[in-house]
Amino acid sequence: MPDFYPQAGLSFRNNREKVKRRRQIISVFMKFGLDYLFDVSRINFIRNIQSRRKGYEKLSNPEKLRMAFEELGPTFIKFGQILSTRPDFVPPAYICELEKLQDKVLPVESHQMQQCVEKELNKPINELFKEFEEQPVASASLSQVHRAVLHNGEIVALKIQKPGIQHIIELDLSILENFADILEKRFPEGPFQSPKAVVGEIKRALRKELDFVNEAHNFDKFRNNFKGIDYIKVPKVYWDLTTEKLLTMEFIEGVKITKITQEKYRHLFDPKKVADRAAEALLKQIMLDGFFHADPHPANLFIQPPATIVMLDVGMTGHLNERTIVIIAKILRAAGKKDYNRIIRGIKELGLIPQKIDKASLYQDLDELLELYTDRPFKTISLAKMNQHILEVMKRHRMTIPSNMVMMLRALSIAESIGKQLEPDFDLFTLVQPFVRKIYRKIYSPKSWKERSINVADESLELIEYLPHNLSDLLRKLKEGQFEVKLEHHKLEDITQEIKRSSNRISASLIIAALIVGSSLILQQGIGPMVSDISILGIIGYLIAGILGLGLIVAILRSNHKS
Repeated sequence: MPDFYPQAGLSFRNNREKVKRRRQIISVFMKFGLDYLFDVSRINFIRNIQSRRKGYEKLSNPEKLRMAFEELGPTFIKFGQILSTRPDFVPPAYICELEKLQDKVLPVESHQMQQCVEKELNKPINELFKEFEEQPVASASLSQVHRAVLHNGEIVALKIQKPGIQHIIELDLSILENFADILEKRFPEGPFQSPKAVVGEIKRALRKELDFVNEAHNFDKFRNNFKGIDYIKVPKVYWDLTTEKLLTMEFIEGVKITKITQEKYRHLFDPKKVADRAAEALLKQIMLDGFFHADPHPANLFIQPPATIVMLDVGMTGHLNERTIVIIAKILRAAGKKDYNRIIRGIKELGLIPQKIDKASLYQDLDELLELYTDRPFKTISLAKMNQHILEVMKRHRMTIPSNMVMMLRALSIAESIGKQLEPDFDLFTLVQPFVRKIYRKIYSPKSWKERSINVADESLELIEYLPHNLSDLLRKLKEGQFEVKLEHHKLEDITQEIKRSSNRISASLIIAALIVGSSLILQQGIGPMVSDISILGIIGYLIAGILGLGLIVAILRSNHKS
């Protein structure tokens, strides 16, 4: 009983914060003329919200949405950034605009960040570090990075989660789930596909990004996967100084990958080698490791002279299982040979084509898409544009692509974009072919055949071993009358309802007929009270029969109109 009041108070405070934040969100959306997304007539407090401002009418809806997200702060900036990675959910115009969202925000005061570090590690800052730089190296919506020096002289980077950000994000996510539900009901065929699924996807991604232990494990995986490759550097994690809200790692300096072509760096870096190495590193992650950096944009890749690549911020990663990698390799090999039947077969094997779909229409669209790239040199093909065409076809047929596949396509598009900025003749398709050959050598190697033979033998022996028992169990159930056959029906409820309606109409018709016959007999025999030699009961019977008959006719006409 004593715990009830604090919990009730906390719940009341959360609800009050939620109402206040919802009001603020709707206010911002109204300001940018996006209130059509909500049924504002049902919200009482909306009357006091500021009216939409002038000057935004000339902006497109994607621009308005981007500006609204920027004004609403960290959660919505991240929401928009993650949304920009899902072209299977969001139209291309919105993707282009949401990609412009900037994650640079004003930093939190240094003493607050120091308090966060002390709280996470349960020690004063001067006991933990010899030096702690108050000016942050970088500031983003969820965290900011400070440079520090350990007592042994090692320089580290502290990625510190901003105070209270987790509570704000959970509050915003709860509101976004409500909005997504409204959006899905009001606009089932609107510009955004499956809003609830989108919010669910973003919820999982944001929670992963808020867990710095998860990112620390990602750094360790990448360090292990690139062991022995000297031109890739991955910061070392200091696990004794790392928690869910604090990530301590090796401090590595470098130049942002897109800046190395500037005149002042011309003699320091080799852009062509950097472009090739960055692409090869990503292809290794996707095709060989099955674990890849899903957000390799320029801010997350530093370069050291002449062509050493430093990986930063690996909170967003993707995973591919071995079967998926093999199918992707088959598709890429078929693309190299312009074998479009095998490409379509590969898409089917990936499970991207659901059972309930107009396959003839889909195959026609895929044929037209593949024909668009027939006999064109790979150097002239833009992977980003091709991905967009693929996703447009899949969106047209309301196909949902697994998030890891979308992440892979986006990562490859970013790699191609950066590569072409560094080297105009950059050709990603040429670089991918050696990895395809490696996978094929692995698939058809004697070792692989041996492993598959052993697996087939194991499964066959298991089938033979359990076959007598399974047959005996089946025969026993048949003998005891326990054998059940389950039938799955589709739309049988509609047939049942129609039978019920027909039965009711027949019953009503019989009642009307009985009333008419009964009333006729009463009139003929002169039974009951009489008015001018006419039986009142007979007249009442006719009136009831007439009303019922009219009602039956109206019901039948309405039913025919609906069908």
